Amino acid sequence: MRLPRKNLEVATSEDYKLLENMNKLTSLKYLEMKDIAINISRNLKDLNQKYAGLQPYLDQINVIEEQVAALEQAAYKLDAYSKKLEAKYKKLEKR
Repeated sequence: MRLPRKNLEVATSEDYKLLENMNKLTSLKYLEMKDIAINISRNLKDLNQKYAGLQPYLDQINVIEEQVAALEQAAYKLDAYSKKLEAKYKKLEKR
């Protein structure tokens, strides 16, 4: 059973209109995605510039942190040495 040519042309025409609408919507979605990607790229560049501006301060923080750790170790050593001296002094004082 074959459809009449007119029905076939109407169906084909409707299919093409549907495809055209789908293509238009897809194109709009791609444009939206392009805008989003551009905004993300712009924001990423801004963040990278801000990070680059902060980098000297971050480096200073790292240096200070290392110095504090070294100072803390020196304080522990000094504390241990002072306790030894105190023990020796008490021992000598008892004599």
